Amino acid sequence: MAAAAKPNLLLAVTIPTKVSLRTGLVCNTRLSQLRLRTAAAAASSSRAVASPVPSETPEAKQMRLETEAALEWDGVCARVSEFTATAAGRAACGAGRVPVGRSREESERLLEQTAAAVLLSAPLDFGGVEDVSAVIAAAAGGRLLAVREICGVGRSIRAARGVFDQLKRLSEETPDGRSYYPLLDILQDCDFLTELVQSIEFCLDSTLSVVLDRASNKLATIRKERKKNIDMLESLLRDASTKIFQAGGIDSPVVTKRRSRMCVGVKASHKHLLPGGIILSSSGSGATYFMEPRDAIKLNNMEVKLSGDERAEELAILGLLTSRIADSQTRIRHLMAKILELDLACARGLYALWINGVRPAFTVRNSSTQTQLDPNNECSVFIEGIQHPLLLEQSLGMVKESTEVGKGQISNEHPISPMPIPLDLQVRNDTRIIVISGPNTGGKTATMKTLGLASLMSKAGMFFPAKGRPRLPWFDQVLADIGDHQSLEHSLSTFSGHISRLRKIVQAVSKDSLVLIDEIGSGTDPSEGVALSTSILKHLASRLNLAIVTTHYADLSRLNAIDTRFENAAMEFCLETLQPTYRILWGSTGNSNALSIARSIGFDQKVLARAHEWVEKLLPDKQKERQGLLYSSLLDERNLLESQANEAASVLSDGERLYNEIRLEADDLDSRLAALRATEYEKVQQELKFVKSQMDQIIKNFEVQLKNSELEKYNSLMRKAEAATASLAAAHQPTDFTFSDEENENPYVPEIGDKVYVEGLGGGSMANVVETLGEDGSCKVQYGKIKVRVKRNKIKLVQGGTKETSASSPTKGKVCFAPSMN
Repeated sequence: MAAAAKPNLLLAVTIPTKVSLRTGLVCNTRLSQLRLRTAAAAASSSRAVASPVPSETPEAKQMRLETEAALEWDGVCARVSEFTATAAGRAACGAGRVPVGRSREESERLLEQTAAAVLLSAPLDFGGVEDVSAVIAAAAGGRLLAVREICGVGRSIRAARGVFDQLKRLSEETPDGRSYYPLLDILQDCDFLTELVQSIEFCLDSTLSVVLDRASNKLATIRKERKKNIDMLESLLRDASTKIFQAGGIDSPVVTKRRSRMCVGVKASHKHLLPGGIILSSSGSGATYFMEPRDAIKLNNMEVKLSGDERAEELAILGLLTSRIADSQTRIRHLMAKILELDLACARGLYALWINGVRPAFTVRNSSTQTQLDPNNECSVFIEGIQHPLLLEQSLGMVKESTEVGKGQISNEHPISPMPIPLDLQVRNDTRIIVISGPNTGGKTATMKTLGLASLMSKAGMFFPAKGRPRLPWFDQVLADIGDHQSLEHSLSTFSGHISRLRKIVQAVSKDSLVLIDEIGSGTDPSEGVALSTSILKHLASRLNLAIVTTHYADLSRLNAIDTRFENAAMEFCLETLQPTYRILWGSTGNSNALSIARSIGFDQKVLARAHEWVEKLLPDKQKERQGLLYSSLLDERNLLESQANEAASVLSDGERLYNEIRLEADDLDSRLAALRATEYEKVQQELKFVKSQMDQIIKNFEVQLKNSELEKYNSLMRKAEAATASLAAAHQPTDFTFSDEENENPYVPEIGDKVYVEGLGGGSMANVVETLGEDGSCKVQYGKIKVRVKRNKIKLVQGGTKETSASSPTKGKVCFAPSMN
C-alpha cells in the first residue's frame, strides 16, 4: 500500500500548479525559464564567495610554477594522489593543485585537518562519489541530462552524506571524539539535498538506467496500455505467422519489427496468404517479404502512438529532474568541493603516516611569548633530523598496500634504498641571509631544496619527516633560482638566465618571502660575480624573511663579519675518506677541496703540484693573470656551446627531412588506397553482373522445362531450381579462412611468397609476404599495391588450397542448371 501511494511524489515536489508532464515541450519551456534564474543565482553566489585574495599575475604565476618545478613539488603531490579516494582528488593532486594556505590561519586549519586524519581509527568510505562537475555544468547550460548522469549526481550526493555520517559515528564512538572536529567542520554547513536525492531515486533506476513507472501516474498508465497493446499485437502476429508456416509460406514462423512496426515474414511467392497486408521490407535476396497483416495495422498504429507518448513523458520527467539539479548547482558544487577537501585531508594524513611525518609549527619573529628558558626561541627555523620527502620515498618503496591505518601506525617493509641522511636546520631570528659553501655534490642544493619543500608542505597542511616538533616561519611565497636557465630560443646564456631570474625575484620579494638561490653570481668573471652577488644580497636582506644561497665564492662567506644579518654554513667534508658527509656545519665556511678530490681519484701528481703553485700565485694582487685565465676558460666554453648549437641544428635538419619523407609517403598512400578501392569496386560490379546473368539463365531454363513437363513434376523442378540458386549463392559467399594448426605448436616463420592473413587488414583478405623477418620481429607484406610491415604475431599462414577472397573472374563459382526432362 505504501508503494501505491508514492507515484505523486515527484509531482508534489517538482511541478508547479497547472504544469503537467504531458509533453517534452513543457520540460523545454521550464528549462528555458530556469536557465536565466540559474545564471543569475550562480553569479550572485560567485560574488558572495569570491576570495578576498588578489588574483595572481601571469608573471607571479610563472615564477611560482618554476619554483615548484625546481623544488619537485609535483612529485610530492603525485605521491599524495596515491592516497586519495576520489577521482577529483586524484585529478587535483596529479595536476599539482593541492590546496596551499594563502594565510597563516588557513595553513593552520589545513594542519589541524591532517592531524585529525592521522588519528582516524578507520578509513573513510568515499565509494560512490563521482566527479559530477561536467554534468552540473551541462544542466546549468540547459542540456537535458540522461538517466545515467542524473543517477550519478544522486549517488554522489548520497555517498557524500554517507561519508559525513560515518565520520560522525567515528567521532561518537571514539573517547576523544573532539579530535575529529576539524574534519567534521568541513562538511558541517553542507546541504545534502535530501529531497532531490529522494526524487531521483524514486523516479529512476540507477542499475538499469531507466525511468520507473512510479515517476508519474501518466507514465504508469501509458506503459500499462502499451503492454496490453503489445501483448495483443504479438498474439495476433504469432497466430498469423503460424498459419503462414502451416501453409508452406515460410520455413519457420517469423515475427519481427521493420520500420518501427511489428510484422511477419512470408515468402515472396506466398504473399497472397496475407490479403490486404502491407509490405514493409524484404530480405536481401528478395525471396522473403516482411509484411504487416491487415488486422495488425490498427494495433501497430497504437504502439507507435503509445511509444511516442511514453518517450515524451520520460523526457518531461528527466527535464524536471535536470532543472532541479540546475537550480541546486551552487549547493551541489559546494558539497563536492567540501568532499574534495575532506578527501585531500585524509590523503595528507595517510601520506604523513607513510613517511612517518610530524606536524610543523609556525614561528613568529619577535614574539612576546618567547622565554629565555627555551633554547629554541632564538631560532626562527628549528628542524631536527629532517629528510627530503622524495629521497625518503625511494627508501620506503611506493607500496600503498603496506600502509596500515589505525592508532597512527604505519608499516613499511622491504626498503629498496638507503635512508637519506637527516639534516639539522637552525636559523636565528635576526638572520636574513644564509650563505652555504662547500664542495660540489656535498649536499648544498639538496639542503636548500629540503627547506623549500618543507615550507611548501607546511603551507599545504602536510607533515614532513623530521624529529620532535619542527618550527619554521609561514612564508607567503617561496622564490627559487635553482638550475640552468640557459635558453637558445631566447638568446639567454647560463649567466643571462640566472640574472634574469634574480631580477624577477628582487621585484617580487616581500617581508614574508623565502628566497633560494643556487650558485649565486656564477657563470661570469668571479670578481664581478662577487660584487654583483654582494649587492643583491644586501638589497634583499632588508626586504625578505629569509634567503638561502649556495656559492663557491669565499668573499661571500666573509659578509657575516661586517653584517650581522648574514650567517655562514658549510657542508662537512671528510678529508680522510675524501667524501662528503652531508652534515651542515652552522657558522663555518667550507672549502671546495678540488685538489683533494682530484688526488683521491688518482690524478697525476705533477699536474697537482703545478696546480698548488697556481693557487699560491692567484692571490688578490694577481688579478690580471687570473682574469686572463678565466677569459681563456670562457672562450673554451663559448666554443663548446657553438659546437653543441651546430649539432642541435644538424639534428633539427635531419628531423625535418624525415618528416617530409613521411608526409610524402602518407600522401602517396592515400592515392594508392583510392586507386585500389576503385579497382576492387570494378571487380565487384563485374561479379554482380556475372551472378545476375547466371540467375537469369536458371530462371529461363526453369520456365522452358516447366512448359515441356507435366504438372506432377512441378515440385521436382522447383526443388532443382532452388538448389541451383542456393549453389550459386553459396559459391559467392565470403570464404572463411582456416589457419594452419602447426602455428599452435611451432611459431610460424614467414617466407617470401607465402599467402597470409593479416589481422586488422580486413576480413577475408590475403596478402603476400615480400620480405622476411627483420631484427624487430616484423616482416613486410603486400596487399594489392600497399606494402606494410607487420609483427609476426599479427599474421597467420593460410592452408594450401584455400581460395582467394578477392573479386574473381566471371568463371568463378559458375553454376550450370540442366534438369532432366525425365
